[in-house]
Amino acid sequence: MIAICCSALLFDLDGVLIDSTPAVRRVWYRWAVEHGFDPEAVVHMAHGRPSRATIRELLPGSDIEREDHEVERREMEDLDGVVLLPGAQELLNALPPERWTIATSCTRPLAELRLRAAGLPIPKTMVTSSDVRIGKPDPEPYLKAAGKLGFAASDCIVVEDAPAGVRAGKAAGGRVIAFLTTMIRRDVEDAGADWVVQDCSEVTASSDGAHGLRLNLAL
Repeated sequence: MIAICCSALLFDLDGVLIDSTPAVRRVWYRWAVEHGFDPEAVVHMAHGRPSRATIRELLPGSDIEREDHEVERREMEDLDGVVLLPGAQELLNALPPERWTIATSCTRPLAELRLRAAGLPIPKTMVTSSDVRIGKPDPEPYLKAAGKLGFAASDCIVVEDAPAGVRAGKAAGGRVIAFLTTMIRRDVEDAGADWVVQDCSEVTASSDGAHGLRLNLAL
């Protein structure tokens, strides 16, 4: 076990608190086939980034807005298999509501839909791709999320599963716990993760008085 103190936790959503991987994979796999791309490569590329960033990279001359709306429409219609990941509910229940939030690459409508489908609360301070100018791996989402809680990102722990999100958390100045829910260990370690565990079930939290939170990781 390793103990960590911090002011707050900044969670990614998909692959950290909820499992939407089957739905995301189905949508991006179909989109890639329709556009003549390698579907496995596209699915890997799309994970953890705003959809428009992936579309812009693959189809730079296309109507990015139209393609993005179509991907979002398909993702909002496909909630099959969107469930809580192990330990997510227990970890959130242990945290004071003012000490955690979510920074996700989903749009706000999609994030709220998935949270409801999984039975999780929607934080008032949540940051989505609808709320930032530049998405992950840029630090803006985590800088904004920490600021909404009233803390510096350097005083927070970012919880991620994708290399783009790990890089965003590190660039914001935060320390990063990476989960092995969607990527292999080498990918998140190469991105700069400070600690790597399987999922929320290997993280416990308690209040640490005026100093914030105390986390225990089962490494």
